Amino acid sequence: MAQTVYRKDQYNELIRLLGTVEDGDVFLVRGDRSYGASGAEQFIDRLLGKRAIGSFHNFDPNPQLHDLETGVALFRKGRYKLILAIGGGSVLDMAKLISVFAHQSAGIKEIITANAPAEGRKTPVVAIPTTAGTGAEATKFAVLYIDKKKYSFEHPQILPDHVYLSPEFLRSASPYLTACAGLDALCQAIESAWSVNATDASLELALKAVSLVWNNLQEAVNHSDMNAREQMLEAAHLSGNAINITKTTAPHALSYAYTSYYGIPHGHAAALSLPFFLEFNHAVSDDNCTDARGAGSVRERIEKVLGVMNADIQRAPALLVDFFSSIGVHMEIASLTDTFDPNIIIEHVNTDRLTNNPRAVTKSDLRTLLRVQPI
Repeated sequence: MAQTVYRKDQYNELIRLLGTVEDGDVFLVRGDRSYGASGAEQFIDRLLGKRAIGSFHNFDPNPQLHDLETGVALFRKGRYKLILAIGGGSVLDMAKLISVFAHQSAGIKEIITANAPAEGRKTPVVAIPTTAGTGAEATKFAVLYIDKKKYSFEHPQILPDHVYLSPEFLRSASPYLTACAGLDALCQAIESAWSVNATDASLELALKAVSLVWNNLQEAVNHSDMNAREQMLEAAHLSGNAINITKTTAPHALSYAYTSYYGIPHGHAAALSLPFFLEFNHAVSDDNCTDARGAGSVRERIEKVLGVMNADIQRAPALLVDFFSSIGVHMEIASLTDTFDPNIIIEHVNTDRLTNNPRAVTKSDLRTLLRVQPI
């Protein structure tokens, strides 16, 4: 499906779009505390005026099955014709899920865990990201946690119909939130570049995203520079478009357990293994390569990422760690949790994402990774 993207100078186009729906037709999905802090509340008040709307918020930052069931039940009580989502990646994912699951006759858990077919109907979605990282506004999949296990529900109809990108919502974001969001975009872009599903189009998007993050995230985090934050919003959108083609790989496959069991924010969690897998995937051979194009193709794409970083493979992993440290993101597991059990990560790797990695990953490889991290 085609997607319309509006930027900050196209606010009047957004007004015109919202003018096509009547009073009581809009269902708002939003964050909780962030709704006021980011300026989203004032923006929605200005956008919708006194128009009556439905609203859903106060769900888990890592959306759970019961959250989605609550949201769907609330949506079905109205006659809503448009879902307006404003918030971070979890908010956008929740809105995307409601837009599709409100029209399903089968149960949510059955469709997601048993791969039961999902019907094609949906309610249109306007997605307004208030963080610069997830790129959720640009993808046809959404994350849901069921019994601490992460599922990525994919459906062609789940892609938002309209997107509004404006840096105004990034102004109040804390340095750590800005860093974590930015690292999610960086991980997505690098993983997209080496993914077995990479195409020429996705690689172009990914490299642009890596360049924007590499050249703007430090200023965005350490100096709250609004031009840098605006560039990060573009980086996130580009990385979202890239993974919409390729999906993510090994660093994301491990990240979900770090988040579920240790509460480490997603972008930080994905970054924990990125230096390891950069070196690991660069050392791919034809014997362990999972990309049909061969090990040379994988290394060629990784070399293009290294070119953006102005580094060779010998320097790049340490350069990444230094980059993370410069924005207040530390790699020492012991500084993040005092109850770490590497077996939890090993046993709860997301296998769907792992299969997109261009080099086969064994449990022995994961044990090597978890030993080299300071724990």
